[in-house]
Amino acid sequence: MPSTPRPLRKLGFLTIGLFDPADPARGHESTLEIIELGERLGFDSAWIRHRHLQYGISSPVAVLAAASQRTRRIELGTAVIPLGWENPLRLAEDLATVDVLSGGRLNPGVSVGPPMHFEQVKDALYPDTADVEDFSYERVRRLLDLVRGRPASDFRGVEGFEVFSDVVQPHSPGLGRRLWYGGGSLGSARWAGEHGMNFLTSSVVKAEEADGPWDFADIQLSLIREFRDRHPDGEAARVSQGLVVIPTDSASPEQRAKYEAYAAKRLPRTTAPQGPGRLLFAPDLVGDSEQIAERLHAHAAFREVDEVAFALPFTFEHEDYVQILTDMATKLGPALGWQPQG
Repeated sequence: MPSTPRPLRKLGFLTIGLFDPADPARGHESTLEIIELGERLGFDSAWIRHRHLQYGISSPVAVLAAASQRTRRIELGTAVIPLGWENPLRLAEDLATVDVLSGGRLNPGVSVGPPMHFEQVKDALYPDTADVEDFSYERVRRLLDLVRGRPASDFRGVEGFEVFSDVVQPHSPGLGRRLWYGGGSLGSARWAGEHGMNFLTSSVVKAEEADGPWDFADIQLSLIREFRDRHPDGEAARVSQGLVVIPTDSASPEQRAKYEAYAAKRLPRTTAPQGPGRLLFAPDLVGDSEQIAERLHAHAAFREVDEVAFALPFTFEHEDYVQILTDMATKLGPALGWQPQG
């Protein structure tokens, strides 16, 4: 039986922050301007993707530190930080620092697994320990414990003129409740729920059944339900959905053509699982806000969530993002029952 749709409570967006290697400052500034626009439009959250050794934001925590000083209300998230590239203790310090600077608005999303192209990068990343690094969920557990105030050292006290803490400083008490796991498999959904995290779902899931047909919405719905079944908060546990959504209400004819061509080029990968990871992709949603709202209301997984972080396409221009975000906030959000924040 179909579930009763939950009213949309939080509207967010996700950007990759692409830049021209000949002028990286402009690309980063564009991302900050988009976040500022999101706040003015009333969005509840802005999220940044993480890209290493690519022409996208490699240090979202640093970018969000800057964003925290140019905004006052909008929540700031990462979707997601791949922990295979990180030392959990140092990351915990950085996250807590930015959370304090933002007034408690940081929503760090993380994932695990070996770094992409690990064989090519391991000598630079872990020259002495590559063969013994643990890229399992244990890496997330370490981060959770450190952010939540578990001791990082067996020493605290005064040494000369210096005072030492045994827990990460600064400590931001609410941050431990705002950590998200970005996952597309049942195993990830279970682990995140059992460890009291929030759950980020995206436009990618793992098709774990060997035989089709495969339905993206049904698979994503199973992840959400598995997560909430394992979470201490049950049905109240936070889940955010991150489909690629492109409203065209105020788009020019040229923009509409570009958006439709983008979605059409990516459509073939949605029909069957891709690669050894058996990844199944959701179709991009392109059209006017009423059309998109109708499709979302029929989406089994969307009906189970009350917050979203719609993903902006990778390769569009700044003015395209302005148009898309404006339509999201003024047309699509209200069509989904959402009201902008002041």
